[in-house]
Amino acid sequence: MATGWIFVVLAFVCTAYATKYKDGDKVMVYVNKVGPYFNPHETYHYYQLPVCHPDKIEHKSLTLGEVLDGDRMAVSLYDIKFKEDVDNKLLCKAKLSDPDLTTLRDAIEDLYYFEFVLDDIPVRGFIGHLEEGGFLPHNHKVYLWAHLHFNIEHNGDQVIYANVSTKDRSPISLEGQTAPMEVPFTYSVKWIPTETKYADRGKRMRDSSFFPKTLEIHWLSIINSMVLVFLLIGFVVIIMTRVLKNDFARYNLDEEEEVMDEEDNGWKIIHTDVFRFPPYRNIFCAILGVGSQFLAIATGILLMAVGGLFNVHQHWTLNSTAVVLYAATS
Repeated sequence: MATGWIFVVLAFVCTAYATKYKDGDKVMVYVNKVGPYFNPHETYHYYQLPVCHPDKIEHKSLTLGEVLDGDRMAVSLYDIKFKEDVDNKLLCKAKLSDPDLTTLRDAIEDLYYFEFVLDDIPVRGFIGHLEEGGFLPHNHKVYLWAHLHFNIEHNGDQVIYANVSTKDRSPISLEGQTAPMEVPFTYSVKWIPTETKYADRGKRMRDSSFFPKTLEIHWLSIINSMVLVFLLIGFVVIIMTRVLKNDFARYNLDEEEEVMDEEDNGWKIIHTDVFRFPPYRNIFCAILGVGSQFLAIATGILLMAVGGLFNVHQHWTLNSTAVVLYAATS
């Protein structure tokens, strides 16, 4: 009964609620984090870069799952209104010092990406562009994307999908630049109607993954592994059945033969060890208990994932579910 209530609570937590807008309503855009593209687990706050930011940085209240996911959402300067296109709007003019230029160059050379959050949709793009050429001598040029173009799909009064493009304007070269350097950061917005329903926007986001899809499920390999496990279990059962059958046949002999057989045979040899405590039983019980707990957590998460209770646009739900299941199974 308790397990059933746990799944009901988790299903309620993981349910997504659509935000409905009226024409002209402000759509909040939160800046989140930056980090190397090929190491998504190394992230920093977006405002650690010398970019446009408010005079007073206001952070968004985060859920437990968002905190575990390393999110650092803060209010941005982007002013986006529902269904209102923006051609070219100035965000701010940033004055870059020598340390600022060095920070941006290092970030671009390390292929840093940024992540914004718009209506619970992660929007990602690259900080800049690195152009390499020649072998001897080797040279490369560093460019900064100072203009962002937002493409936002909507169905009626709901936001369905959003992405950002950095190639609508020419980048700004940082090579040979000296401080102070003034960089105008601009943005544009295009609203696109779509027939995709809000319930299907998770699939829309999965089909447009920013990171390479290296963790695809290979169902054929899983099935082959399961078949192999069942075959091994079957072989062990057959061998054990034959061994025990021979032992039982010998124990069912008549009394004369049984009297002559004074020594223990087969599984009776270890009958005194069956109820003997193993060495380091406390450690053994702890390891067995933790393993069972992790197995229960993994099983619960897999069952909820198969049931479609996790939403891609609410990436914190998986972490929250794991923590709740860990606490419930302790």
